[in-house]
Amino acid sequence: MIDVEKIRQDFPMIRNHPELIYFDNGATTFKPQCVIDAVTAFYTHGTSNVHRGDYEIAVQADRHYDASRRSIARLLNCDPKEVAFTAGDTAALNQIAYGMGRNFLKSGDTILTTEAEHASNLLPWYRLEKEYGIHVEYIPVDRQGVCHMEDVEQAWHEGVRAVAMAQVTNVLGSLQPVKEIAAYAHRHGAYMIVDGAQSVPHRPTDVRDLDIDFLAFSSHKMCGPDGVGVLYGKYELLQKMDPVFLGGGMNARFQSCGEMLLKEAPEKFEAGTPNIEGVIGLGAAAEYLMSIGLDNIMEYERDLRAYFASEIKKLDHLEFYNPDNETGPVAFNAKGIFAQDAAGYLASRNVAVRSGNHCAKILHEIIGTDQTIRASLYFYNTKEEVDRFIEAAKDISIENAISILL
Repeated sequence: MIDVEKIRQDFPMIRNHPELIYFDNGATTFKPQCVIDAVTAFYTHGTSNVHRGDYEIAVQADRHYDASRRSIARLLNCDPKEVAFTAGDTAALNQIAYGMGRNFLKSGDTILTTEAEHASNLLPWYRLEKEYGIHVEYIPVDRQGVCHMEDVEQAWHEGVRAVAMAQVTNVLGSLQPVKEIAAYAHRHGAYMIVDGAQSVPHRPTDVRDLDIDFLAFSSHKMCGPDGVGVLYGKYELLQKMDPVFLGGGMNARFQSCGEMLLKEAPEKFEAGTPNIEGVIGLGAAAEYLMSIGLDNIMEYERDLRAYFASEIKKLDHLEFYNPDNETGPVAFNAKGIFAQDAAGYLASRNVAVRSGNHCAKILHEIIGTDQTIRASLYFYNTKEEVDRFIEAAKDISIENAISILL
């Protein structure tokens, strides 16, 4: 079980802003002191580039950087050589898409996805439609954004070569059956690509058990630094995939005639000087989450979200879009009030939520609105904060929303 009051002491942002109810964890998360210390230690005691120097602090930087790769491998239950560091979830998903386009797909092939996806898992495939002649098609989902195996089978045809979807969607919190879909895809000779931005920070992720081919996620949504993420891929697929970026550090040699020899995965995907302090901080964040236990985090958040859902259902002036989902954010609107105005009123009551379309701009085709308020929880949030949110939400009205603008 989680001792949430003890955990909250690990986060300077919580200590420094005791009045703030931070329910915007789907956008980014607070950082524990151990992550801040890891980044600060690199800057104050061990600043060096990595995999380039032979002096002592360079060797130490190499060790810390490589240790982070091993930490992520333990987090995912994979081999460290299957972990490539990127600039974030978006960069990892773009690498997967363009690598698929160059190395695994041909004109006329189909990518299956859903209308609930984040822009990062849709826009690269849209571009591939124009540049490579692939087709993007959608798996039917229910009103909670969940696709079921019968939905997958309904959408399937012999031209499908890959499925790309979030394990947990970033607005409705739809938990997709990626293990079952991956097995179905593999039986039909297709690949399984997973956006783990909203799942890896919140639940155990065993890529071997899921048997997925690629996974992308970000550091900053799991208590780590900004500007760094992870591309996981089965090693044999990474070896066959061309990197998007070329430069120093990822090649073994090149010649004036234009011939070049790339390093093996994962180094060939890490061109140029990486976000070293970000990677080191990400390793510290992964160790921190594993010390708490991802299973404990998942159980705690599930109970907290259930409590949140039960309380928000009591407010008749709020429309609750995903009451049946057990995971992920709570999506709602105040009836008759523009989402940003309602969120602005909540902000005046020291409640931080996000309003808008949340980078899921075709989600309205599922839920009938393109603007929602999203309250996203993490393991350092409490029932007391939920209660304070509910008290503030009771007072959302057109008059109160307008008053803060005057």
